[in-house]
Parts: sequence; C-alpha cells; structure tokens
Amino acid sequence: MFKRLIVGFLLVLFAFHARGANYTDVYYDVLEPGWGAFLIQSDTFQFIAFFIYGADGKPTWYTAQLTDDGTGKYTGSLFAITGTYFANPWQGYTINPAGTTVFAPSDIYHATLTYTVNGIGTITKAMQRQTLTAEKMSGNYSGSMAGSISGCVDPTSNDPMFRARYGLTVTQVGDASATLVFTFVDTTHAGIVCTASGPLTHFGRIYQMGAGSTLACTGPGQDNKPRDVTIDSFHPTGQGIEGKIASNVGGGCIASLHFAAVLNVNN
Repeated sequence: MFKRLIVGFLLVLFAFHARGANYTDVYYDVLEPGWGAFLIQSDTFQFIAFFIYGADGKPTWYTAQLTDDGTGKYTGSLFAITGTYFANPWQGYTINPAGTTVFAPSDIYHATLTYTVNGIGTITKAMQRQTLTAEKMSGNYSGSMAGSISGCVDPTSNDPMFRARYGLTVTQVGDASATLVFTFVDTTHAGIVCTASGPLTHFGRIYQMGAGSTLACTGPGQDNKPRDVTIDSFHPTGQGIEGKIASNVGGGCIASLHFAAVLNVNN
C-alpha cells in the first residue's frame, strides 16, 4: 500500500506529455555568452532562430526548420534570410536554403546543436536552456495524476493504470528551493499527505529538484520516512504547474508518473 501511495504522490510530481518532451526555450553555450538560439516547438516540429555573427562581426540571420527523426534528434534545413531595412517601407524578404541543422537533446535541459553552412563549414556547440528570471510557483492548486508502476518484486504492487486526485500547496524560496505538499482527495487515497522538498536548479523555463530532495508521506499505510526523490521538468503553465518523474520507488518498482494541476484562482 505504501508503494502504491508513494507512486501516486510521485505521479503528482511529474507530468510529461505522452507525445514527448517539449524543448521550447532560449539556448546558449555557457562558455560563449553573447550568441544563442531561440527554439519554438510545436508537437514534433521545431523552429530555431539563431542570433550569431558573420565574419565581419555583424549580426547574421539564420533560421532552421526541424522535425523529429524518430531517434530523439530533430533534423532539417538551415535557411539564410535577408529583408527590407527596418526603417524603410516593407519590401519583402528573401529566404534561401543555406545548409542543415541537427538539434540533439542529451536530456530535457541540455543539447548539442550542429549546423552546417554551405561554403563555410560545420559548427557543433554544447547548449543548455538559458535562465532569465525566477518563475513564481507558490500557491494552492488542484490536480489529477496518471501513470504506471511496473517491475515490482511483488507483482500485486504493479499498477499499469494508476489514477489519483489531490490538492497541492507549493511554497517556493526564489530559485533556491521549494516544498510541495500533496493532499490526496480521491476515494482510494483519501487521508494521505505527501511532502516533497529540496533545492531547485533552474534551466530556462523549467526546474529540477535533484540531489538533496526528499519525499515523505503520512496517513493510512504510510511510515513518514523521507526517501530520495528527483523532480524533473517542473514548471509553471498558463493555468498552473506540471512536471515529470521516473523513479525506482522500492521493491523493484519503477514509476513512470505524470502530474498537472491548475491554480485555485478564487483562493
């Protein structure tokens, strides 16, 4: 029972769209500040705008249009664009194929960007999401979770269709740390309260709660024992927050868990 509820809690913690990760963000090379790329993703399509410089040191305008190639990478064409001087009446623009581009994520936070410019050569850079300002996530939320538990030593602990509902309170200390308290309200898990807390690492528009983070649950069948937990891709949405978790929750059980919650706007 404990594993089932821990899993439910973890499920609360992390939501990942079933269709795959979304890499929308600003990316840069931490060793080379001053240039970078804006990436916007729609389903399995990515549009990238590069802010880089030419041989003369002046800004150079390139874009790329990429699609998921089925291996976890996004590949496509690079384009060179010129247009009307911004102070003149608009006369249109010219876009020409200029090479190829590959965006290869190593995780949800980091990627390798490789682009080949015809007649110039191939450039490969290690990139990561660029943080702008702290996101505000403190508040009270209502949410649901769905996911699966598999691989348990005790087969009866497996749950291929875990579902639960909860109220969630988030307390955040800037970009330093956060505490998430999940109070379950569905019939199966009523009375269970799970608390996750730990340091935050900020990458662009998303956060990670990793090393040093713990999870403990109280209520029916719970032992209130702190356990290590990692929360990835935790971030605010237009209506609330969401995240993703994949974790060994004991007894050989592997949790693949999803969560999303909306802000209680009348609280």
